[in-house]
Amino acid sequence: MTTDHSQPPRIDTGRAHPARVYDWLLGGKDNYPVDEAVGEKLPPEARDAARQNRAFMNRAVAHLAAQGIDQFLDIGTGIPTEPNLHQIVQRTVPTARIVYADNDPIVLRHAEALLVSSPEGATDYIQADVREPEEIVRHARRILDFDRPVALSLIALMHFVPDDQDAHGIVRGLVATLPPGSHLVLSHAAIDLFPELAEQVIAQYAEGGIRLGFRTRAEVARFFDGLELVPPGLVTATEWYGAGQEPPAAEESGIYAGVARVP
Repeated sequence: MTTDHSQPPRIDTGRAHPARVYDWLLGGKDNYPVDEAVGEKLPPEARDAARQNRAFMNRAVAHLAAQGIDQFLDIGTGIPTEPNLHQIVQRTVPTARIVYADNDPIVLRHAEALLVSSPEGATDYIQADVREPEEIVRHARRILDFDRPVALSLIALMHFVPDDQDAHGIVRGLVATLPPGSHLVLSHAAIDLFPELAEQVIAQYAEGGIRLGFRTRAEVARFFDGLELVPPGLVTATEWYGAGQEPPAAEESGIYAGVARVP
């Protein structure tokens, strides 16, 4: 799949898009009836999962910023929902530089909200699909220094890349561009925690024309092959918190989440 970056983006309002369904699940207004139709058929736990993903992202990037990480590449950004990643990170590291990427043209329309950086730092945005990683990295190198640690954020993204599209190979290739000391931040829908609910979600998205590839814990763990998982390791989204952070409220989750360091 390739994106024609020379042409103005066109929003397809006749077909549901994951970023806009996610926006609907979070209570946003930047979606269309076709997206709402998918969201309304999903079980209520889908809204919980969207909220849990956001909360995990907040904790994970805040933790990395506290460790001194000052460069972030966020792929599958979604429609801006405050606080955005750069707002969280730049509270701790005002000089941090962030590159966002998403394949939904509607996100591009809202990119100004993603580009309001602290005066000392920088943010940038590219409309691109995770299935064209070379294009994303090429663009990101304009802003980020790949000779220094970079945090790669893939929040609730890779379960939209089924196995026949080489999800593990894509992540492996992206991680290979990162220098030692970098981190992978990833959350992913589980097929084995609440199987019946998972199958219901997969079926409803499929009706909206969106393929999903939910995975088992072992399959999600493969995304972290060769990396050093940060405690508490690969857990559910509501169980992950960094050193010095308050534990989240106990809550069931059908999302696996982890942060790992590139050795």
